[in-house]
Formats: sequence, structure tokens, C-alpha cells
Amino acid sequence: MNSTDTLDLRSETTSGPVECLGQTFPSDQARREHYLKLLAEKLKDPEFRKQEGFPQGTDEAILAMSDPPYYTACPNPWLADFVEHYGKPYDPQQTYSREPLAIDVSVGKTDAIYRAHSYHTKVPHLAIVPSILHYTQPGDIVLDGFGGSGMTGVAAQWCGTAPASYRHEIEMAWKQEGRKAPQWGARRVVLNDLSPAATFIGANYNIPFDVDAFAKAGKQLLKEVEQEIGWMYETLHSDGKTKARIEYTVWSEIFSCPECAGTVNFLDEALEDESKRVREIFPCPHCDFELNKDRLERVLETRIDPATGQPWQRVKFQPSIIAYTVGKTRYEKAPDEADLAQLTKIEALQLPPSVPTSRFPIEDMYHGSRLAPKGFTHVHHFYLPRAAQAMGLLWKKAQAQPDARLRAFLLFMVEQAIWTATLLNRYRPTGFSQVNQYLTGVYYVASQHSECSPWYILNGKLDRLKKTFQTFKSSPHAVITTGTAARLSLANDSVDYIFTDPPFGENIYYADLNYLVEAWHGVTTDAKPEAIIDKFKHKALPEYQHLMQRCFAEYHRVLKPGRWMTVVFSNSKASVWNAIQVALQQAGFVVAEVTALDKMQGSYRQVTSTTAVKQDLVISVYKPNGGLEQRLAERGATPECAWDFVQTHLKQLSVSKARNGELEFIVERDPRRIFDRLVAWFVRHDEPVPLSSDEFLSGLRSRFPERDGMVFLPDQVAEYDKKRAQVAQAPQMELFVSDERSAIDWLADFLKRRPSTYQEVHPEFTTQLGAGWKKHEAKPELMALLENNFLKYDGTGEVPSQIHSYLSTNHKDLRGLEKSDPRLIAKAKDRWFVPDPNKAQDLEKKREKALLKEFQAYQAFTGRRLKEFRLEVLRAGFKEAWGKKDYQTIIAVAKKIPDEALQEDEKLLLWYDQAMTRTEEG
Repeated sequence: MNSTDTLDLRSETTSGPVECLGQTFPSDQARREHYLKLLAEKLKDPEFRKQEGFPQGTDEAILAMSDPPYYTACPNPWLADFVEHYGKPYDPQQTYSREPLAIDVSVGKTDAIYRAHSYHTKVPHLAIVPSILHYTQPGDIVLDGFGGSGMTGVAAQWCGTAPASYRHEIEMAWKQEGRKAPQWGARRVVLNDLSPAATFIGANYNIPFDVDAFAKAGKQLLKEVEQEIGWMYETLHSDGKTKARIEYTVWSEIFSCPECAGTVNFLDEALEDESKRVREIFPCPHCDFELNKDRLERVLETRIDPATGQPWQRVKFQPSIIAYTVGKTRYEKAPDEADLAQLTKIEALQLPPSVPTSRFPIEDMYHGSRLAPKGFTHVHHFYLPRAAQAMGLLWKKAQAQPDARLRAFLLFMVEQAIWTATLLNRYRPTGFSQVNQYLTGVYYVASQHSECSPWYILNGKLDRLKKTFQTFKSSPHAVITTGTAARLSLANDSVDYIFTDPPFGENIYYADLNYLVEAWHGVTTDAKPEAIIDKFKHKALPEYQHLMQRCFAEYHRVLKPGRWMTVVFSNSKASVWNAIQVALQQAGFVVAEVTALDKMQGSYRQVTSTTAVKQDLVISVYKPNGGLEQRLAERGATPECAWDFVQTHLKQLSVSKARNGELEFIVERDPRRIFDRLVAWFVRHDEPVPLSSDEFLSGLRSRFPERDGMVFLPDQVAEYDKKRAQVAQAPQMELFVSDERSAIDWLADFLKRRPSTYQEVHPEFTTQLGAGWKKHEAKPELMALLENNFLKYDGTGEVPSQIHSYLSTNHKDLRGLEKSDPRLIAKAKDRWFVPDPNKAQDLEKKREKALLKEFQAYQAFTGRRLKEFRLEVLRAGFKEAWGKKDYQTIIAVAKKIPDEALQEDEKLLLWYDQAMTRTEEG
């Protein structure tokens, strides 16, 4: 290990030379001061601040959060230096080959490192480690542009610090799968996120610090807070003499009865003392009228805003229960007069200056309509008077720590009280703890609030952080930046692997949710480039897709050719899934595998587009090597270029996959899927597709070996045959019928195995046309599908070999008969079968002609929207228009179909999106 690989970031009470980006500094403090000075100069440059995604905050606030060059709470000017210094330049001569890898994204959610700091969503580091080991070598550069709380960074470091037990477990698992042992050793990582709250967490996970010094400073902080405001959390035991420590106070919202207008303390009336359960129905304490939550009327009280001194209306809360301890025993009581007097005394105190008073961007927030009517429009409104005093003092004390690195980690600890200390923290009477009882992913003020003491929240957290980070020793292997993933200051072809878990659709509103924490730091997210669907920010699916495409295009630019990206996807909508697939392909990536964990059987399952949205998915994509791009540029859209793409693509796919001891059908090796990838490739390069689907299928059979419906390279097929010989059954592809194309595919697979009469096919086919059928897609007649895509033996001439083979295999009495035998002819008559490639091409041409004729009818349609249509007609028409560069026809017809129909079909969306792009460019 060379000198640049080690950097002892000890607390600044100790000194010693440190190396950073090739420079030696007398101490870490000197390193930090040097780079902070450079960053301060950068911040004064208006052009630097004009960067897209630059957070909102003063120079002082950004500098206070930052620890350059490793972390900046704004776009990091040293990203490229870090990668240039530690990375290796792209070498086209270097051989690199990997198959796509399936991972379980739920592994490690109970791990102490994962739980050291909460975030809205995150993939555990233990789920990421296998991917990094698989795709990279020690010292390689890993990127995560949607870094969140920094788990990809932790995983990259874990590859070098993992305990022997974990290494043994991984090595044994890989050996069983017939894979080489991984190369252990830390990887370098670049982490980016739009949110300063996220990057601050990521930085503290990934930049080393003195753990013992932190634990000591943390204890001192809590002790000083106890000395100054401990009196606020004192109460008298029920004996009236013994002083007790309050753990939490339960506050209840006050309502009024619609019948008698009497006040109703929700908790006092609805909570059962014995079971600790809230009753759905309960009587009014004044008139016995039967009440439930929906019948109660909200009571607003006018208070004085502690920040402005102006009147302020808010929902009314009253304390109902005090949970306290005497020694180690916990008790509960109702607040007495002394408790209420103490709360009144606290309320009269001034709001601590460290408590943020900024206004939430209510009008632009998805949850704004829930907050404003209850009186919560500013950050300080969420804190009851005592909680505001406690949080203000905790933050002030942490910020006063003279050691910069310890200061940051103390804030990392104190941050974790921010949500629990607010009125968002619900009272959970049957919960083990009252900490972190807020609803995740939303701003929701419940009718029962648990106001916890700072020690109740943080004492255990401090101990856990000490224990966790004594085990996980981070090193200076990470560089963290704050800004948009669509603009990374990295060189082309400089990153070895990308692992990313981007925001998907409208699942979580990160900028809104992070505002609460970011307000304490004084640096908030620039939400304009945030890739989400949010009607309050005027971002629908097309805007989301465009933003994601820009981010993926940037990923494509910085990733080395031939290298991989893993995308974790979590969304239940087909339209969002299609937007992601199209965005990936438009950016230049090629999808090699989509897998999901089968929770029932504990194994990985490849999925098709129609099943893709039902669970968390892992999408493996690669950036084609530069040779392929160059040859396309030189030759243009020729059939040779198409076969060049296929050759390159097959090289990247898994040769075999096993599930529960059986071989699994590799979806990406299906000829139809390969053709889809080919089409996307040419469309992305603004080139016509040089082969029709039938020319492609025919050429594929003559050029590449096929096994069990899958296509292989000649050198791959021997490996597959070896695996196939070890299992009894051939892998079967799961086909889900949702439109005309998938219905044809299902029929082709069915008739290949079993040439059948109409009467035999009909009941089987009918069962396939279930609930999964696309909403606006016209349901085709079975007879029309058979006549347009298959052949029927009418009893004249010899029995076709497809039918002969099936009958002689499945009927003992027909074995060994000639194809002209009357008995065989009688049994074969009226059976539909899949034509051989030559006749299939004739059928395909006839079918395409009919589809294009129907497309003309769609073009001529003068109504507002087509209510029912055939996707196959649209696909054929869009493809032909694309080939003619007739983008206006694609756009005009797209406007005649419902938005969801366009968004839920990956192929149509691809043509349409490209047509829009070309029109805008023109």
C-alpha cells in the first residue's frame, strides 16, 4: 500500500503529517484549512454558484458543513482530481469481462451500520458489497450519483475491512456457484446527492474520525445539556417527595363534540388504560354522544409565535401522560399542577437562536395541504416549547465543539433527534420505544404526540454509534459532492462501476422531507433538478423521464466502455418502469438482465416487462465498448452492424442461471428480446433498423446456436450444454399475455411444443386473456391471430415436419409412419403450426402490410382520442415512420392515444421520445 492509501484522520488534538491528493500537510487541521480557504474563494465566484443543483445557503453555512476535498455541501471542485489521482485511465487493450449479477437488496437491513443513521430509503451496504466485488478490483473507482446516506461508499470500504467470517461466507457461496473467489480490498468511491442532508450523512459514514474521542465528546455534550436544562424534565413521583426524570410526555390533540360543543381530550377518552389500545368509538364525556375520529371537530388555538411575536393559530394539544423513571423503574402519571406550571414557565422562555425559523415551501410541497390548515408553516412550529429548548441547546453545544471532525459527527448524532423531537412523533402506547415513531415519507401530525427527553432519544444512540464505528473503520477512500447527477465534474470514461438507487416516480419527495433537517444546517436542496413526479412542482412522468435520461446520460459519459451499472428499481407502476427503461436505452446503455428476489423461495428470478413492477428489481446494464460505437459510425446502419451488436450483446449475458437446482430461462437470450435491444440501439443512434424482425430471426438461426429457445455464442453453448446435461428438465420461459404481441408469442411457444387444432388451442388461449390485459388494447380474435401468423395443415400433401415430429413423439400408434401415411394425415389435419423461417418471412410481410394499412386509418382518425386500438399497428406504423424520418407522424398519432397507453408500452415510448428529441433538435 502506498503512502496515498493511508490518511490517519485523528482528532485535531493530535498532530502528524497527512497526505491528501498527493500533497503532504503537517496535520489534518492544516489540510482542512488549506482546502476550506480554496472552497471559500470558489464560493465567491458567481459562476460557481450558478451550477445546476447548487444548494441554497450562505457561504458560511456551506463551509461549516464541508470537509474538503473529501466532502463539500455544494458541487465538489476536487472530484476530477480525486479520480485522476487514484483511478486508472481507460485502456481499450485491457481485457474485462463480467456476467450480470443478481443481488438481494433486502440483505443487511438489521445491520448496525445500516441503522447508525436513518434515511428515507437506502439499500444496505451488505447488499451492495457482492456487486462491487463482482464488477471491480481493489482500487477501482465506484460511482453512485444518487448516493443518499452513503451506503455505496460504506460497501466500497467494507470490501477492504470486512471481517474474516463475512469473507469466508462470501467465498464459500461463490465457490458453490462455480465462481472465482473475490478480490478483497477497498475500492475508491464518488458519492453525489442533490440533498445536503443526504451528503452530510454520507460524509460522516465515510470520512474517518476518532471514535473514542467522539464518545467522550458526546457524553460531555449530554452531561452539559443535563446541567443546563435538566430541570425541565423533572417531575415529582406519586409519593409527592421523590424527584423523578421524565422520559417522555404524551400530548393529546383537543377536539370539540359536534353534538354539545364540549371539549374532548382525544387520548383521555379514546385510550383504554388496560390494553393501551385506542378505541374507534367512544362516548363524549359531556353528553355521551357516540364519537369517532371522523365525527370530532378540530379545535384551533391562538398562540404567540415565539419567532415573530405575532398571533399564530395552531391545533390545540394538552399533556395527558408523563412517563418517568425513579432509579431503574418506569412509572406513568397524569400531569399535576406543578408539571403544568413548569411547562408554562418554559413556554415563557425565548426561542433559542440556533432553532431554525425558516418557512417551509408549503405551496410547492406535496404534503403542504396537510400542514398549513393545522398551523404548521415554519420549521420551529413543529417543536413544543420544551423540545425547542432542548434541540436548540443540543445543536448549539455540538456546533461549539472545537475539533472540526468531531463537531461534524456530533451533529450527525444530534440530527437523529430532529424528527423525534417534533410533533410528527406519534405516541405508540404498545411500542417498545417512543423514539422514531413518526410516519416515514410524509409530514403527518397525529392526534397523539410523544415528546421525548434528549437523553431518552440520544443516550442509547451514542452507545450504539461508538460500538458500530469501533467495528467499522472508514478510510479516506471516498469523495462526496452535493449537486445534480446530471452534471458531474468527472472526465469521460473515468469510472469503473456504477451502483445507483435513484428516486423512482412519486414514491418519496426527498427535497420536501429533507428540508426539516437541512434548515438546521442552513443549507437546503435545490429542488428544480430533482428527478421525481410531483404535481406541486409541475413534474409529470415525461419531465421525470427527461430528468432521469439526463442523469443516465451523464452516467454513460463517465463510465468506462464495456463496464457495468447496477440500477435498483422500486415502483409499482408499469409507466414508471417503462420510463426508466427508455431513459436507460436513450442514454446509450444496453439492458442485460432484470432480476428480482423471489421472497417465497429465497432465490433470484429474472423478470419480463409485464411482471417487472410487482417487486424491487435489480437492473444490470452495460456501456458497449468503444469499438462497437466506432464501427457503427464508420459503416452506418448495415445488417453487418446489426450482427456486430448481437455478437457484442450475447457476450455480456449470463450463460446459465439456476434456481432451486433447476436451470432458469434467461429472458435476455430470447430472440424477441434480443431484437428489442437491437432496435433500441439503432434508434438511440438515430439510425434506421437495418433488419425486419423476420429477417433478424432467420439470420439469428443461421448465425448462432440455439438451445431451449435461447441464443448463444458458439463458445458459450458448450458451457450451457454441460449445465443442461446435469438437470432433468429444460428451462421454460414464463409468458404473460397482456397485448397482441405477447399473445402471438404465447401462441408461437404453445404451437412449437404442440401443433393443435383451433378447438384444442381455444380453451388454453382463453385462460391467458386474464386481468393483465392492457386497458386500451383491442382484444384480438384467436382465428385472426392464427391466420395472420401461423400455418394450418389442410390434409393435402405430406404432413409438415413440425406436426410429424410432435405426433410421432406423443402417439405410440403413429411412430415410424411416413409423412404421407393416411393415418398420420388424418390425425394432422386442421392443426396449426409454426412455419419454417422462409414461409414465416412471407407471412410477416403480409401481416406488416395489413398493419400499415390499419395505421393509415389511425392517421386519418379525426376524433379527439382513439379509445381502442392495436399496439401492434402503432408499433409497425411508428417503426416505418421512423425509418422515413417522418417524426411528425409519430407525434401526431401519439397524441390520439391516451397518455397511459403510450407510457405503459416501452417500444412506443422509445419511438415517440426519440421523435420528440429529433423534432426539438431540428
